[in-house]
Amino acid sequence: MLRTALRNVLAHKARLLMTALAVLLGVAFVAGTLIFSDTVGEAVKNASTKNLKDVAVSVQAVSDSDTGGGPGKDGKRATALDDKLADRIRALPGVESVRPEVTGEATLAAKDGRPLGEGRFNRAVNYRPDTGGKDSRYPLAQGRGPAAGNEIVLAAGTAQAAGYRIGDTVRFATDGPVLKKKLVGTVTTDDPQVTAGGTLALFDTATAQKLYLHPGQFDELVVAAEPGTDQRALTAKVRELLPEGRAEARSGAELAAEQTRMIAQQNSALSQTLLTFAGIALFVGVFIIANTFTMLISQRSREIALLRAVGASRRQVVRSVLAEAGLLGLVSSVVGLALGTGLAVGLRAVLDANGVGFPDGPLVISPTAVLSALGVGVVVTVLAAWLPSRKAAKIAPVEALSSVEAPPAPRGLLVRNIIGSVVTGLGVATMLWVSTLTSGDDLPIAMAGSMLTLTGVIILAPLLSRPLVSLAGLVTTRLFGVGGKLAKENALRNPRRTAATASALMIGLTLITGMTVVGHSTQRGMDKMAATGMTADYQIGTSTFVGLDPELSKKVARLPGVEAMAPLRGAGFNADGGYGYLHGTDLDQIGKVTHLTFRKGSLDAVRAGGIAISQSGAKEHGWDVGDRIGAEFYDKKKAELTIAAVYDDNDMLGESFAATSLVDPHLEQLKDDTLLVKAAGGGSEALVKDIRHALGDSPLVKVQDHDDLRKESAGQIDTVLNMVYGLLGMAVVIAVVGVVNTLAMSVFERTREIGMLRAIGLSRGGIKQMVRLESVVLSLFGAVLGIGVGIFLAWAGGSLVGSSFPTYEMVLPWGRIGLFLLIALVVGVLAALWPARRAARLNVLEAIGAQ
Repeated sequence: MLRTALRNVLAHKARLLMTALAVLLGVAFVAGTLIFSDTVGEAVKNASTKNLKDVAVSVQAVSDSDTGGGPGKDGKRATALDDKLADRIRALPGVESVRPEVTGEATLAAKDGRPLGEGRFNRAVNYRPDTGGKDSRYPLAQGRGPAAGNEIVLAAGTAQAAGYRIGDTVRFATDGPVLKKKLVGTVTTDDPQVTAGGTLALFDTATAQKLYLHPGQFDELVVAAEPGTDQRALTAKVRELLPEGRAEARSGAELAAEQTRMIAQQNSALSQTLLTFAGIALFVGVFIIANTFTMLISQRSREIALLRAVGASRRQVVRSVLAEAGLLGLVSSVVGLALGTGLAVGLRAVLDANGVGFPDGPLVISPTAVLSALGVGVVVTVLAAWLPSRKAAKIAPVEALSSVEAPPAPRGLLVRNIIGSVVTGLGVATMLWVSTLTSGDDLPIAMAGSMLTLTGVIILAPLLSRPLVSLAGLVTTRLFGVGGKLAKENALRNPRRTAATASALMIGLTLITGMTVVGHSTQRGMDKMAATGMTADYQIGTSTFVGLDPELSKKVARLPGVEAMAPLRGAGFNADGGYGYLHGTDLDQIGKVTHLTFRKGSLDAVRAGGIAISQSGAKEHGWDVGDRIGAEFYDKKKAELTIAAVYDDNDMLGESFAATSLVDPHLEQLKDDTLLVKAAGGGSEALVKDIRHALGDSPLVKVQDHDDLRKESAGQIDTVLNMVYGLLGMAVVIAVVGVVNTLAMSVFERTREIGMLRAIGLSRGGIKQMVRLESVVLSLFGAVLGIGVGIFLAWAGGSLVGSSFPTYEMVLPWGRIGLFLLIALVVGVLAALWPARRAARLNVLEAIGAQ
């Protein structure tokens, strides 16, 4: 029986080709994900280890309690690490050296003015030369190290990305106006944060302390040990010297382990996402594999009957089919593994080209990745072939031998329809319940309901195929005559086969449609929120959320062409077991830059010392005008807040707002989070330039108008959607392979029938048209089901998205839905090219004589 299985694989290579392609594409997705994750993880781990190779003990500062763990009112941190503590640690036995470090953030402006590393790690550290005048931690690539307050050194990659050369003036900002220093050198670094796309700037120690700390203070003391020194014992000795609660010491091994753990967590999210889509692709492949083996078994019924007649047991027949599937899965998985390796390399190159930098490192193909990919491919193929193998085992020898020319009797769909109706009913009921929920915590319920609904529709697909395909047949018959009618009848001939082929495409389009509808509706809600929340022409903030100096904000308000300007700064507080955020603003100006509608109370009442709260906030907490709230702010100061007004929800003002005088006492550092600016007569490029100049031309500053805000939010949503389209594209490709496979095997199965059609006068073009229309009908059936289910799931689950903001409203993107239908139409035409050509080229006499 094993020889029989091998012979069947070799005898039906062409028929199994498309099935093998579906398996290898799914395995390639899995293998590529695992290899990419292992490669990136190992590269970052090696970079981290190399970066920490000389670190025996790391002493890190804990910020002073009087600053609440952050910068003080002067904008600088206070630490307990100083030269005296460094000298005491340096005197310990086994200590080779102690390197004091100052760290901070510096956003660099490229030579053309654009900010570098936005949203990434913009590191700034002190350059600490040894007796030879060089810093071993940051080897020089060009020039020299910084030696004065007006000098700066950059990482070589940072300087190249910015377009700077030795001698150029570098513009940057730490927490406010732009600063300028002369570039005197570049360095190399193994810091994974920098090699992954961040930036690195180095100053002399005194300058770094002036920018981020106080004179003589450090953020970290890096201790190097003499050869043979026990790190744990040395770490314990260092801890004895540290002031309690103000510094902590960890060994280099602990730091390396922590970085490894963090890297694993960071890679885990991406890997799990990619593996989820790989699972979808493999799930789609299951339909193709099962369909292929069902058709093969139907075509080989006489052969199987002969095997049963000469003594093969049912169990041997099952084993033979499963062995055939296992061999197919193994060969396909090996090829898929090789393709997945290429995908991993390509994915890394694409991400690097789009600014997602990774440290350099070799390609890592672990035994786990290889065994997982091969195992998944073989197991999925064997499981998909299990039901067809049981069907093969049930073939009665005498019945099959005596009725070779007769088509197999169709099996009833009653049991399947009942099961499908129950599962679909449960799924729809769950999703209708989900449509009444408003908490994002209910997402698992929505996912379960979506799975039930989709599974139920897949089970019911044979039942649904008859009315939908018949409807499509009316169109094809009217437009194409006999060819269209034959296409409809062929599609209806085997509902199970039609359903399995269409379901593969339906799954991908269900997910794509659902994500598109939710994304489009979310974008429309964001646009509506921005339009109703802000009447100002510009929103001004900083890319690193460090805030803006209020004195600079006042300069903006005094600019010619500025009609109104309202700052927003806030403080968090706890009240009644919950937490809130109180925005402070200029009460005389806020009504000019936002849509502000009061339901209760008035702005005058807020000016009298009260606070205003949003309608949703009042409803959530059960608060009303006149209520007094006992609040404890995050600076541990307590205050009694009086609700003076309730206003319609406003995204710019959030849950509550008051005068700045009520908020300022609770801020550790007086900074404006956002400025809302309304221009006299509308905005202009000249006014934007003046605003930037008033704010010191800092690369931190973001001046955004309504279009910029829309593009920013739309860009995030479009990025997610494009990623989903790309990842689900693999599932759609596999579905197309399924359509090709089904049509090709169906043409082989109907060889005699096609010969008869040619004999009675149907032309080669008519045969091609018949096959093409059958393919289009199958594709459109899957597309209609997928789009319909996707829209329903998006509608039912939209309430969970709407919990994030009240302006969410489901909007159907008719343009994209039409595009999806057009794609399905094109898929149908393209998938039929080879099967139609093969059918049209059949020799009439040979086809009529085929068995």
